[in-house]
Amino acid sequence: MAPVAVLRALRRLCSVALFLSQLYVLSGRAGSLMTTKHSQPQSAFAKSLTSTSTNTPYFKEAESTEIPSYVTKCPSNGLCSRLPADCMTCNTNYSCIYGKPATFDCKVKPHVHCVDQNNREQENFTINMTCQFCWQLATADYVCTNSTSCMTVSCPRQRYNATCTVRDNVHCLGNRVFPKMLYCNWTGGYKWSTALALSITLGGFGADRFYLGQWREGLGKLFSFGGLGIWTLIDVLLIGVGYVGPADGSLYI
Repeated sequence: MAPVAVLRALRRLCSVALFLSQLYVLSGRAGSLMTTKHSQPQSAFAKSLTSTSTNTPYFKEAESTEIPSYVTKCPSNGLCSRLPADCMTCNTNYSCIYGKPATFDCKVKPHVHCVDQNNREQENFTINMTCQFCWQLATADYVCTNSTSCMTVSCPRQRYNATCTVRDNVHCLGNRVFPKMLYCNWTGGYKWSTALALSITLGGFGADRFYLGQWREGLGKLFSFGGLGIWTLIDVLLIGVGYVGPADGSLYI
């Protein structure tokens, strides 16, 4: 009986051990399955975050459609040879002979449309112009800034530093904006004829000096009766030749 009881006890222990081992294996598989199920959404979410942060956005910035400022000066579908200088770029030929006609190869700038003599659109064309630098142009071919702080009536006549810009329809070599020394030529609205008439008729009372804005000289002539006539005669001569002018230094009109 004793060996049989021992065998039965061993069988029960083996069955219990087998049951515990199977339970342990099953519990381990269940835990791994739970971990896998929970980790997959996290990895997918992390992957979506990674892909979102690294990929380029779907909507791209709109390309710049701003039109350059020079386009407003360029007539649409006009003759290319008559375009303003700001509407084209030309290959400058500095080997041309000064004062002689020269031909230059030019190309229209972006957003500029022009045609040839046959009304066909073109980009490359040639223009004819006189070989000379911009600062050598005639005074009618450029516009300069004016100064109202210099004296126009002075000896010697004063000059001022002006900034000149070539007109749009004029072509030349070099910079189209350049400095130049010019004579003072601004006016304050005083008329030479009016000043001379006042000097002849009412100069003894200083009316001519008052009109020109020279109050101290006018008061001196008024209280001295025109310097007993001598000052009056001198002022008639000085205003007549233009030596005496407005007090602000401007020119007569």
